[in-house]
Amino acid sequence: MQRRVFLKYSAFGSMLAFFTGPNLHANLLENKSLLGFKAIDASTEDNIVVPDGYEAKLLISWGDKLFSKAKPYDENKLIDDEAVKNASFVFGDNNDGMSFFSLSKTRAILAINNEYINPEIMFNHQGKELSKEDVLYEQKSLGVSIIEVQKKGDTWELVEDSKFNRRIDAHTKMKVSGEAKNEVLKGQKFVYGTLNNCSNGKTPWGTYITCEENIDDFFGSSDENINFNKGQKRFGFKTKSKYGWEKFDERFDLAKNPNEANRFGWIVEIDPFDAKSTPIKRTSLGRFKHENAEIIIEKDGSVIIYMGDDEADEFIYKFVSKHKFKKGMDTSKILDEGILYVGQFNGKLGDMRGSGKWIALEFGKNGLTEQNGFKNQADVLINARLAGSIVGATPMDRCEWIASHKESGSKEVFATLTNNKSRKEPNAANPRVKNIYGQIIKWSPKNSHKDEDFSWEIFALAGNPDNQSTLNKGSNNITSKNKFNSPDGLAFDKDGRLWIQTDGDYSNKGDFEGMGNNQMLAADVKTGEIKRFLTGPIACELTGIAFDEDYTTMFVGIQHPGEKLAPSHFPHGANTTPRSSVIQIRKLDGGVIGS
Repeated sequence: MQRRVFLKYSAFGSMLAFFTGPNLHANLLENKSLLGFKAIDASTEDNIVVPDGYEAKLLISWGDKLFSKAKPYDENKLIDDEAVKNASFVFGDNNDGMSFFSLSKTRAILAINNEYINPEIMFNHQGKELSKEDVLYEQKSLGVSIIEVQKKGDTWELVEDSKFNRRIDAHTKMKVSGEAKNEVLKGQKFVYGTLNNCSNGKTPWGTYITCEENIDDFFGSSDENINFNKGQKRFGFKTKSKYGWEKFDERFDLAKNPNEANRFGWIVEIDPFDAKSTPIKRTSLGRFKHENAEIIIEKDGSVIIYMGDDEADEFIYKFVSKHKFKKGMDTSKILDEGILYVGQFNGKLGDMRGSGKWIALEFGKNGLTEQNGFKNQADVLINARLAGSIVGATPMDRCEWIASHKESGSKEVFATLTNNKSRKEPNAANPRVKNIYGQIIKWSPKNSHKDEDFSWEIFALAGNPDNQSTLNKGSNNITSKNKFNSPDGLAFDKDGRLWIQTDGDYSNKGDFEGMGNNQMLAADVKTGEIKRFLTGPIACELTGIAFDEDYTTMFVGIQHPGEKLAPSHFPHGANTTPRSSVIQIRKLDGGVIGS
């Protein structure tokens, strides 16, 4: 593809002006109306680096006490029955997406996902000699942590023993609702547990959405000759799981409990204000490797939820609720009744923009029939990936977070496509084979998010302009000063800054030279300007974004520092175990973050 192909839409007002040229459009990118901080350099240090005029403080780490009866984190890592019980009363591991629920000006609830575990860090044996107690400890260490925080001076602190504090894990009782309810329950009244809780969502009626992602990592089979069906194969289930739970817990043995896997891979709704409430798995939103849920309320009250499937060559989805939201109404059916759609992104390869269509995943329509292997709507939802392929959805480069600036009334929706190292055939929205850097795409309907038609374009193509050529240089808004790879977390603040977090290659070598540790950046979506705001410690992923009510504190997740035994000791320094943590960032003058 020649250079002229990418420049043919380089009019001043088009985002396509940012592709492949050697320099930024200075007149555009000198606009400092949104990004008022001084960008920082890439870093390989084992700490948090923020711009001048900011400070970062620790809020909570894996193993910290939520209740006074709990024991503090044990550096000796002695895992016995007491340690298993204690895990239910401390902050969970590998925190990810989170949401802030205000109680007053100085009190709030934080609901925070605990995605998975790192056995190489968690145990002295590094996961090589698992016992039943070890597996129970792992199962108690993931899920969701709900905590109350209180502001004292300029700093937020945990409220120990708060009535809101709660751990939700792989054993917590769950309700099931929606179109696939009966097929999932199979005669049971409840299911148990939530797994691999990646990112999140927050409803306007005050509930927390947690999203189940790589649930196949936890299931295996005692029968090495098990015959996986198409749906199981598409989800990635294998005879040997990543964590080995099937050896100690029959619930995760697909040979003995084949339907158990169908009870995971859903959107789960939680009431953070009631620690005794039962979470609900909302099956009408489809089963796949959910990343997050971006909820948009139209002017007429229609509820739209955009969702990505975080796996190479999978899809982007949209749910349109049958019921409209009005403050004070009964919201119990909003996430249960509606239509699930899957995205088709069309266009000419090289244009970096095009048109698209949302295609309904409804049994009996668009080829979703018994002749094509579907029994009913429940079957379509459980096997949403297979359904998406049949209707002609576009395989994407691992859709991670989706975000929109709802406060401004903008119709634009942004999504991170983190990478796709296995891509062999490019398409218009995913223009690179063996995509190691990722991109950020945006789309908008002409009138309403209920519409089936939309237009799209690429906002930023990540890359390395210092040692790559052609598309791997990245778009023109990627420079030596802000280069990054594998965009993941994504969120808007009230003023329209788009915050970008990365979960990529932190080797700082070869294709990734000069990128340093994973980082957090901010973008002005009107000008295309991107600045690096934060860098994390060694081997971490930056994930999870939340703001307090006045946007003067930003909460950020630091996940798996020191993974694969990398030399990190964050956050407590030398001779301590690296621990996933939530940090809080404030501007020293008390101003809005990023201003």
